[in-house]
Amino acid sequence: METFADKVLSFNRSLVYTGGPLPQGIRILNPFQESPQAISIAQQFYQKYYHDTNKRHIIVGINPGRFGGGITGIPFTDPKRLEKECGIRYEGSSAHELSSVYVYDVLNAFGGAAAFYKHFYISSVCPLGFTTVDAKGKEKNYNYYDSKELTQAVYPFIVDSFKKQIELGIHTDVAFCFGNGKNEAFLCKLNAEYGFFGRIVALEHPRFIMQYKLPAKQFYIDKYLDAFRSEL
Repeated sequence: METFADKVLSFNRSLVYTGGPLPQGIRILNPFQESPQAISIAQQFYQKYYHDTNKRHIIVGINPGRFGGGITGIPFTDPKRLEKECGIRYEGSSAHELSSVYVYDVLNAFGGAAAFYKHFYISSVCPLGFTTVDAKGKEKNYNYYDSKELTQAVYPFIVDSFKKQIELGIHTDVAFCFGNGKNEAFLCKLNAEYGFFGRIVALEHPRFIMQYKLPAKQFYIDKYLDAFRSEL
């Protein structure tokens, strides 16, 4: 019988953008096509934490970023957290992502990565990331909702990705959403159309907390824990 890990790894290997034409200046960020290391890391990570046939609750962020899941292949896991918290080696520059710092603070407060991943699977509304180049020539993250044109282009791909991920073994009574602004609004609209989940529980995005609410970080960690534990 296929394990949850087997199914996720198969999903990752087949993760190819199938939506409409992207707006000019927008590039796809797909670590599983761009980095052989990401495939190896994913193999180690999912075999370590998901080597069973248990169902999980899904948590969805926005889309992978350049310094976290966009290079390691593991959502909200930058190279530093990958090595320190998961014990998986990363070859190359040790990038740092604010969202990853916060998420692993939550995981540790929950009881550690193994305890958390036993119950939860983290992904994104759009499982592939996007980048653009600003006027100074610097590459920047770009969100699926940052332009109407991009949202329309990726919509079919997002729908297809949710259908495939639910088949991994996802509880459909509730889904957790990182981001209680545009990400929540989009996900609720999508869910109203397709009925993927019974309800959506939105939480403030990790980066928003780290950037604007840092003095109250413990309050938000407790809020996250209350939300997650209420579904176990």
